[in-house]
Amino acid sequence: MKITDAKVIVCCPGRNFVTLKVFTDAGIYGLGDATLNGREKAVVAYLEEHCIPALIGRDARNTEDLWHYFYRGAYWKRGPVTMAALSAIDLALWDIKAKALNTPLYNLLGGKSRDRVLVYAHANGKDPGETLEAVGKKRDEGFLAIRVQSGIPGMSAIYGVAQGDQPYEPAQRGLPKEERWDTAKYLSFVPKLFRSVRDTYGDDVHLLHDVHHRCTPIEAARLAKELEPYHLFWLEDAVTGELQEGLRLVRQHSTTPLAIGEVFNTAYDYTTLITEQLIDFVRMPLSHGGGITHLSKVAALAALYHVQTGFHGATDLSPVSLAASLHFDLAINNFGIQEYMPHAPSVSEVFTTGYRYESGFLHLDDAPGIGVDLDEERAKRYPYVPAALPVNRKGDGTLFYW
Repeated sequence: MKITDAKVIVCCPGRNFVTLKVFTDAGIYGLGDATLNGREKAVVAYLEEHCIPALIGRDARNTEDLWHYFYRGAYWKRGPVTMAALSAIDLALWDIKAKALNTPLYNLLGGKSRDRVLVYAHANGKDPGETLEAVGKKRDEGFLAIRVQSGIPGMSAIYGVAQGDQPYEPAQRGLPKEERWDTAKYLSFVPKLFRSVRDTYGDDVHLLHDVHHRCTPIEAARLAKELEPYHLFWLEDAVTGELQEGLRLVRQHSTTPLAIGEVFNTAYDYTTLITEQLIDFVRMPLSHGGGITHLSKVAALAALYHVQTGFHGATDLSPVSLAASLHFDLAINNFGIQEYMPHAPSVSEVFTTGYRYESGFLHLDDAPGIGVDLDEERAKRYPYVPAALPVNRKGDGTLFYW
């Protein structure tokens, strides 16, 4: 089954998505998600200039060999642009293989290990009162796990919290917006917030929180320790991930479960974290971390060390990525949880999907392949809009992690 052509489709139904479409001489095509928020056109160029010409004429079934061709065969390995492009290729090829066999993708990954996928929602507010109300609304919608983020007194903007009535969207048109950060205010505020959530809603709901890389290891250790009484499902990205050893200090001081890696893109970002059992959840998504071929290896390594998956699933990834993640989640034994942020209604005008939410879980239909399609004509109604994620500075102006 030879690859005859491939194209990249960029559209913006609410936000930018980059979709790779790979065609074969069997009349079957596959889709892959190549979206890299704020750097979309860099991935487009990498695919169109370097990858697609090398794909033509190759056997679409040879996913393992083609993965290594585009990874080992590229002297400049790794990195978000390279890996987003490679991930899209891999997802599209697995989509083709499953369609050719007329079976859902999860059957190529070992079949079902479960019938449904536990997901977590996002609840946020501009202050603790509004945040508590948002948690209640998500609980009423049936969510069993909720990520809690809140505005902090004395800080005009904070990650995860919308500025107006619209859903939170960090990427803004034009050059990056600059925000201000105060670690001392944050560390003082967050334990009080979670005490209020537990006092209001009890212990039945799973609670999660995203630090978004903004603490040093000793600061993260303090936060994780102070949050222990509230039994978080996980504390996410407590430190920046470049220094894997930084999680040792956090682990020494706290039993709060740790998740990291939505900005990672290979197994090599995880080797110390997994083998030393410094984390509890792998966050690296299929569309940034090498697709099915590579994440299968990462998940297998993680399973040996009792580490589970909790893939990134925000709206900065397309429905192709979410659906592929659900197939993976259904199949592997060491699945933990899946992030779920519903896309804007306009996304469903471009993408058709086969998953549905019900009572805290996502369910997949039995469509062959990944189960997502894209309407190219409708996609043209939503042209690309340049947008960038913010940058962060401390109160004195020092550039810091956003």
